[in-house]
Amino acid sequence: MSADCGNVKCVVVTLSGRPFVIEPYESQIDALVAAWLPGTKGQGVADVLFGEYGFTGKLPRTWFETADQLPMNVGDSHYDPLFPYDFGLTTKPVNARFKICF
Repeated sequence: MSADCGNVKCVVVTLSGRPFVIEPYESQIDALVAAWLPGTKGQGVADVLFGEYGFTGKLPRTWFETADQLPMNVGDSHYDPLFPYDFGLTTKPVNARFKICF
């Protein structure tokens, strides 16, 4: 990942039906967008990424740090997630120019 983004800010968009381990890359990620499985609504994800609309949303699940923490539920004695259940941000639309790196 560092070879792809270098010294520019790196936004990682995940497309997955569930949380997965990202801890090895966490220090290289400036922003993480869990887009889940948008299907035909992928344009909505793009609209938010390019600032047409603000981000709104909360995690519907706990995002664990390592697979060793599974199963993990709110209230468990070992509950120490990377992102807790209901974590999220709400932002306003932004008119910005972005450098896209692939």
